[in-house]
Amino acid sequence: MAGREFCAFLIEEQEGRAVASRRNLTTEALPDGDVLVRVAFSSLNYKDALAVTGRGKVVRRYPMIPGVDLAGTVEESTVPDFKAGDQVVVTGWGLGERHWGGYAQFARVKADWLLPLPEGMSLKHAMSFGTAGLTAMLSIMALEEHGLSSDEKRPVVVTGAGGGVGSMGVAILSRKSYCVAASTGRPQLHEYLRQLGASQLLDRQELASDLGKPLESERWGGAIDTVGGKTLAGLLRGMAYGTSVAACGLAGGAEFSTTVFPFILRGVNLLGIESVMCPQRRRAAAWNELKQIPSSLVEMMTTVVPLSEILPWCDRILAGQVRGRVVVDVWA
Repeated sequence: MAGREFCAFLIEEQEGRAVASRRNLTTEALPDGDVLVRVAFSSLNYKDALAVTGRGKVVRRYPMIPGVDLAGTVEESTVPDFKAGDQVVVTGWGLGERHWGGYAQFARVKADWLLPLPEGMSLKHAMSFGTAGLTAMLSIMALEEHGLSSDEKRPVVVTGAGGGVGSMGVAILSRKSYCVAASTGRPQLHEYLRQLGASQLLDRQELASDLGKPLESERWGGAIDTVGGKTLAGLLRGMAYGTSVAACGLAGGAEFSTTVFPFILRGVNLLGIESVMCPQRRRAAAWNELKQIPSSLVEMMTTVVPLSEILPWCDRILAGQVRGRVVVDVWA
């Protein structure tokens, strides 16, 4: 399909600044890869917003089409595992950072970056989960592998609960019959989080305050931390003996200032969750779990926007004005 024209959202570097705009390109301009995908949907995450606005060192080379994930239909393939007409999902692996990503109507990628679209999912449904849903499920899988079970009576905390990973974490944990404490700095999201299944609501300052205490009472039976920084340090103080924290975000910063007490005196596990480096077999297992989540629940936390509105939505995400998932319809 050489030379086919399509619309894309391109970031270029001009005088040391990232400048983003919609552009018409041809498939000949796409980077090398095994499979050409007609993209239907991508998603807009915090990392994408940093890339598009140039406020974070996310993009490794220019020009770049951002978008850390995509779902679409195979148009051309040079490998036997995928053929024209197959519906696929692609997450991570440097998309939108080192390799042109999902904010385009076509993408060319390596075959081992793809997974078949899970049975029973639509392409939109898949991107309503996207990298955020994958990360939330990987976090829960890790917690359960380290002993968390629905017999746990203490609440499982989800920080940054209003965001994509946080919303997914609250919804999935609640559906699995856990008692969920949702932490957010936005009181206007309390009803939304209750609808997702949160049984307890925490102000984010509660976890990040009075960090001079190395330990406090054993309050939490497990946690997904999407924030990092002071929030993670405060969270660790209240973890019960032998419990785990799945840490998967750095919105609050990469600093890690705490004592060894939670780890030595409480035996707390700190589990790093990285969806990009995750092996494909584990990714497939996570997607298989995600397909059990009803589409109606996912719809409740999803906003669909056209390619032309990416810039204002990036500003809203970085300003903390967006809840749940933002899905980009690249043909709208």
